[in-house]
Amino acid sequence: MKAKVQWVSDEMFMGTSESGHSILMDANGGKNAVSPLENVLLSLGCCSSVDVVSILEKARQNISDCIVEINSTRVDSVPRLFSDIHLHFVIKGTGVSAKHVKRAVALSADKYCSVALMLNKAVNITHDFEIIEK
Repeated sequence: MKAKVQWVSDEMFMGTSESGHSILMDANGGKNAVSPLENVLLSLGCCSSVDVVSILEKARQNISDCIVEINSTRVDSVPRLFSDIHLHFVIKGTGVSAKHVKRAVALSADKYCSVALMLNKAVNITHDFEIIEK
C-alpha cells in the first residue's frame, strides 16, 4: 500500500491514497480541515465500525445503524501522543442481541481492526456499547 502527502499551503496538506482518493489535513490544530490526529481517530472509528457491522450482519442481527463516538486523552508533554481512547458504539436495530454486540465489539478490538491493533501497542483503548431499539 502506498500514499502521498503534499504540502498545499501554510499548514495544509493533501493526502492521496494509492486508490486515488484525497483528504485535506490541517496541521494547525484542525482549524481549516481534519488534523492528522483527528484523522487517526476517524480511521480507528471507521475500521472498528466496519468489523462490528460485518460481524453483526453475519450473526443475522437486524441492525439499521452503527455509530461510534470516540473520546481521547493526550499526554501534556511533546509529542502530544494519545494516552487513552474510548470507543462507545451505538447500535440501532430491531431485536439486536447484547451478546452479539459485545462479541462483535470485542472481536474488532482484539482480532480484526488493524488500526486498533497498531494503536493498542502504545495507547489504552477501551470500548463499550449501547443498543437502541428501532
